[in-house]
Amino acid sequence: MFKKSDSYQQLDIFSSPTEYFRDSKKKKYLKDDSWHNQFRNHVVMRVDESIFSVLYTEGNGAPNASIRVLVGMMILKEGQGWSDEQLFENCQYNLLTRSALGLMSLEDAEPVPSTYYLFRRKLVEYAREHGEDLFKKCQAQITRDQVLEFEVSGKQVRMDSKLIGSNIAWYSRYELIHETLRLFIAEREEHIFKKSLSKEMFSLIESIRDEKGNKVVYRSTKAEIDARFVELGMLMYRFIELFKRYDYGMYGTLKTVFEQQYSVSSEKIILPIENEKVSAQSIQSPHDTDCHYRNKDGNKVKGYSVNVTETCDQSPEEETPVLNLITDTEVNVVSTPDNSFLEPALEHTQEIIPDKIEKVYADGAYHSEHNQEYCQESDKEIDLVLTAMQGAEPRYELSLDEQDENNMIVTDKKTGITVQAQQVKPRKDQTQKKWRIKTEKGDYRYFDQDSLRASALRQKLRKIPIEETNIRNNVEASIFQLGYHYSNDKSRYRTLIKHKLWAYSRSLWINFVRIVRYITQICQRALFGQKLPQYIANLRFNMYIIVNIFLVNKRNHIFPAKLRFSAI
Repeated sequence: MFKKSDSYQQLDIFSSPTEYFRDSKKKKYLKDDSWHNQFRNHVVMRVDESIFSVLYTEGNGAPNASIRVLVGMMILKEGQGWSDEQLFENCQYNLLTRSALGLMSLEDAEPVPSTYYLFRRKLVEYAREHGEDLFKKCQAQITRDQVLEFEVSGKQVRMDSKLIGSNIAWYSRYELIHETLRLFIAEREEHIFKKSLSKEMFSLIESIRDEKGNKVVYRSTKAEIDARFVELGMLMYRFIELFKRYDYGMYGTLKTVFEQQYSVSSEKIILPIENEKVSAQSIQSPHDTDCHYRNKDGNKVKGYSVNVTETCDQSPEEETPVLNLITDTEVNVVSTPDNSFLEPALEHTQEIIPDKIEKVYADGAYHSEHNQEYCQESDKEIDLVLTAMQGAEPRYELSLDEQDENNMIVTDKKTGITVQAQQVKPRKDQTQKKWRIKTEKGDYRYFDQDSLRASALRQKLRKIPIEETNIRNNVEASIFQLGYHYSNDKSRYRTLIKHKLWAYSRSLWINFVRIVRYITQICQRALFGQKLPQYIANLRFNMYIIVNIFLVNKRNHIFPAKLRFSAI
């Protein structure tokens, strides 16, 4: 059964690292604003372990390590950009890392690799089976506590997205089919050779096992690849028929790839689907069946899209530091349009911040009629500030006559001529009003109410001052930090849920770094006569009292064998 780990530990004077430090080294290790102490206080100790209790129900074992330590390890790994080996090494031998995770004594055992991997696997399996992302709940809970402690308002937020490539090879259509078959054959090898297949198929199976798809492509002509592509399709179809009663493992992937790449005629003839008709949402690799394909402004990515939402409150005084935190991180397949992120991101952010969201800054990719209506709902009344709109700038600018809303005024921005459009009677299947003008060429140009709304929005965007535009642009710094360790925008992971774990951990690390800098700025201002925040003053005062009691007792030889530092 699940059991929470202790919030406080008793430190043994013989196993505490501080007993082996002297003077400045000891002072620096115990310093409140040292990164390891702040990470423990502002991140690790804020983890609500009860969120993960569902992973350890009765009969399902119990965690053999502190959940908050495991969560802290995941955040540290992505924050520092460590490999798994570097993570375990630092947890074993780096005193600062151990202190950051709450392993204060030299006798405290760090989680072994198998425990760490089991915890991650349980998170992944639970998300797949129940559709609930426990680590996202944990991220929200930690961020909510930070927002409340540091009094982050969140009346203004901004968002942006980033494309991240999955850790897979780029396959051509032939290589995708070849690799899918190779993995399926390796999984069912002992059963395949007991099936009744022709000699040609057995020969084809052997060639798939012996040679990788890229080598086949390298040595073959286009005609040979096309012919072999059909042969592989026939083999896939045969496997689907033979193993349909045993649909475990790679069978589902094999069947899906076949349906996305081939068609079957009524005469059971297997034909490849035309390239143009293959969906961008089709499987791109059998090693990561979640990832999709997207070509965004020439940036071709097979992977995922990450959306970041953060507060962007402004200080009334320029010199006064303001803390802004990432409030929501959304991860989805790369084919997901940006405008679909806006509503869930704002809903999740509103659950975290204490104040009502009043203004949202985003780029043109977040524009949609649904999003405009959502922000204008009576219970929200959010000002959606877009820095631009997608698509080319139209030639005509539209507006309604102030005296008669049925009259549309059309301005040709190329010639500067303004004309009144003629209202057209809509067809029976149309509900919108419609207008038209006669162009220079003598034909007609038609406009409807959607065109009018889009034109009004473009006119509104042009009036946004540059200062507000820059507010949205600053979110790009957060996007850069999110993928800081992925210079080529390609991650170390595969599958959607593992990219979510990475993105949540990385976001929590970015927030932690911002908190450290904010506290440092506050302390520096205090040195120049500014008032120190009450929570820092209390923390320093408690540390001062405890350290003095420690020294007096030790000097008078009444220092006990163990001392509880619960007040810290």
